[in-house]
Amino acid sequence: MSILDWIILGLFFLGLIGIIFWVLKQKEKDTSDYFLAGRDATWIAIGASIFASNIGSEHLVGLAGAGAESGMAMAHWEMHGWMILMLGWLFVPFYARSRVFTMPEFLERRYNPQARSFLSIISIVSYVLTKVAVTVYAGGVVFKDVFNIDYVTFFGYDIDFFWISAIGLVVLTGLYTTFGGMKAVLYTSVLQTPILLIGSIAILILGIVKVGGWNELMEITRANVTVHGDSMTSLMRSHHDPDFPWTGVILGSAIIGFWYWCTDQFIVQRVLSGRDMTQARRGAIFGAYLKLTPVFIFLIPGMIAYALTQKIDPATGQPMLNLASNDAAFSTLVKVLLPKGFTGIVVGGILAALMSSLASLFNSSAMLFTIDFYKKYKPQASEKHYVFVGRIATVVIVILGILWIPVMKGIGKVLYEYLQDVQSLLAPGIAAVFLLGVLSKKTTPAAGLWGLIIGFTLGMLRLGLNIFSGSIEETSFIYKLILSHNWLHYEIYLFILVIISMVIISYFTKPKDPLSIIGLTMGSATAEQRAETRASYNHWDVINSIIIITIILVFYAYFW
Repeated sequence: MSILDWIILGLFFLGLIGIIFWVLKQKEKDTSDYFLAGRDATWIAIGASIFASNIGSEHLVGLAGAGAESGMAMAHWEMHGWMILMLGWLFVPFYARSRVFTMPEFLERRYNPQARSFLSIISIVSYVLTKVAVTVYAGGVVFKDVFNIDYVTFFGYDIDFFWISAIGLVVLTGLYTTFGGMKAVLYTSVLQTPILLIGSIAILILGIVKVGGWNELMEITRANVTVHGDSMTSLMRSHHDPDFPWTGVILGSAIIGFWYWCTDQFIVQRVLSGRDMTQARRGAIFGAYLKLTPVFIFLIPGMIAYALTQKIDPATGQPMLNLASNDAAFSTLVKVLLPKGFTGIVVGGILAALMSSLASLFNSSAMLFTIDFYKKYKPQASEKHYVFVGRIATVVIVILGILWIPVMKGIGKVLYEYLQDVQSLLAPGIAAVFLLGVLSKKTTPAAGLWGLIIGFTLGMLRLGLNIFSGSIEETSFIYKLILSHNWLHYEIYLFILVIISMVIISYFTKPKDPLSIIGLTMGSATAEQRAETRASYNHWDVINSIIIITIILVFYAYFW
């Protein structure tokens, strides 16, 4: 990088430090202040944080790499702005009325304490072993590639730059998350989001110019056709496609999206921080607008990288771009395309994405531990004590993240390949339990708990068998029952099975007292609660939501 790039990167850090010091001056009075920013966040901070928290290694490495390898196949997951609208319009009223801190706490209100504990355990373990681990691993890989530094010498020893960048990323993010809490996560996102967008949009524009324009890009990528007749620009793939059949991708991506955007603590914690229902919903609408961008700023640059490998430079007779691997698509474009100054912006944007995603994970994990476990064990402690425990829990999560780096360096590529698969196996049970719990007051506490258990058990059974699939005969009963199905089809089957199981269990078990779940299910809200919900939005909220849905429909029509 040039001196100008380092200066711009330095200015980004100064802005970040300024925001963190401003947050630290505002002392946290209680757990609401520390974990939910005092429930006083505005729509700009909420929407920016939803977006910045979502953009992590799976976009910088995985989505750009997927664009270079398979084109538009993964775009379904990135056009989930309509799911964020569902969070804002359908779920925000239920969550706001319940005044809960965590999603497991909401399940306790709706079902029973056992459902709360089970979801808390699932969430914390999955955060540490998948999201934190993959983000840290990819951060080390990306920065080593972007800075083009292999080793740094300390006291005569050559240290792999991967370790320096990965551990530095964890420690720096862990420090401001530990001391600043949710306010630090929210307000640093307001700085990080525009930096990320500016840098990534620069990559998109310069890439399209380099490849020879949009039409040239489409022509090159449409020429890459699979054995089933689908090009890189096809959203809908043949039902014979081994990875993304249209019969699985529409409902399968929606199940994952519903779980992630509407029920996962990692995302929902942002709307729980809202000053009121209006700010929470508008934050979701703003987040939905921002969620329209990743296809254009990450996936399409991956397709641009592929196109450049296919074009021959007339001056040299060589391909215009060489990729070490598909996962290196984004970082390679950063090095090749950007002029002085813009590289600093993009590196700042990459840092912003990874730090914001990690900060959100640290804060959410600490909150789940403090509120769902420690507070139940020691309910009479002071609010300051719980904030202290929250800080200690954050430090522990940070340490676990660092300890996991050596494991990730050894098996990171394998685990990354399984990341989407893991999410598809976690999502069905949790999505079904939240969906039926909100839609019907007849869904019983026993059904809610068993829905989680059945979904998680059958999901982890497939994951475990996947790891040892090489030693399982394809003619065996267990292979045909569990492993022979496409990953998206299995996810759909599991979701339907959990729904059916919950309906049957609800028929034979005792429902929860209707008075205890007033306002937590469809049709149970009081007249006052319905009036409060109606007063929380106006015609502009409706118009903006329609605009977002229209953009998504146009996108699908173009790339169908």
